Amino acid sequence: MTARSSARRHLLCAAAAASLAALPMGSALAQAWPVKPVTIVVPFPAGGGTDAFARPLFAMMSKNAGKQFIIDNKGGAGGTVGASLASRAAPDGYTFFMGAVHHAIAPSMYPKLDYQLETDFVPVGLIASVPQVIVVHPQRLPVNDLKGLLEHLRKNPGKVNYGSAGNGTSHHLAGELFKLQTKTFVTHIPYRGAGPALQDLIAGQVDMMFDGLGSSASHIKGGRIKAIAVASDKRAPGFPDLPTAAEGGVPTYQVATWYGLWAPKNTPKEAVDAMIAEMKKALNSDELKATWAGLGANPPNSWGPDFGKFVSSEVKRWHEVVKSSGAKLD
Repeated sequence: MTARSSARRHLLCAAAAASLAALPMGSALAQAWPVKPVTIVVPFPAGGGTDAFARPLFAMMSKNAGKQFIIDNKGGAGGTVGASLASRAAPDGYTFFMGAVHHAIAPSMYPKLDYQLETDFVPVGLIASVPQVIVVHPQRLPVNDLKGLLEHLRKNPGKVNYGSAGNGTSHHLAGELFKLQTKTFVTHIPYRGAGPALQDLIAGQVDMMFDGLGSSASHIKGGRIKAIAVASDKRAPGFPDLPTAAEGGVPTYQVATWYGLWAPKNTPKEAVDAMIAEMKKALNSDELKATWAGLGANPPNSWGPDFGKFVSSEVKRWHEVVKSSGAKLD
């Protein structure tokens, strides 16, 4: 080999190495992701509505990808503690945040949040949307329908209480909206998540809840709590015999609990796109379609920027509800 050809070969090798080095890190990440366990921060205790959807979804994704998707429950302050922690996580594509409608409400209820939902996170996608349901403990509130519940509340102002997942959650605001629209008064009892509130309802420690149908579904079917009405303009999938609030005489009472996934800002687009692809694959499986229907959920179809626009519209909507109802942190 001549000196000239040797030099030329070295130059070509150097150029190739430089080209590889110039490739964005995300390209390699997209090809391999995930190469290690992925953490999903769920900002509520186990047993609530967020868990009801998170566990089957990420179990399916772990099975499909051959890598673990680990749920990390970080409850407190209506879901804002976990959201704050997730907002400060390393944006490396291996930490995501599963929030809910509660996080669109929080800016209006917690004026000193140390994170901004719309700017400190990258929207990934909607996971599920379920109507809320009015549920009661059958012995503490022996009523059978919405008309009977309203009669009881009006005869006993302030003597009935409702549990919620915490101040500023959709359970809380759904209760305040119900009181506003029906001109009734029910005492609010906040918990550190829907799971603990629901367990106390089942145990007869509280009278009623305005809960996401997803977390109440199995307990309704098991007879541990009684469903009075669904807060939707149509009956819920899997619960054809459960009347709507409109059928019970309160046509304007419509509340949905939705669940979504975000990534910390600056997470590589390739990781977000790969996560979306894995989510779509899992959600399109017959197994999860059946699970979602059993939980009364509507199938999701909102990803990336479209999901971000939806979240922004929800932030504005709930700001108006907070303002109109005068809801405050208890």
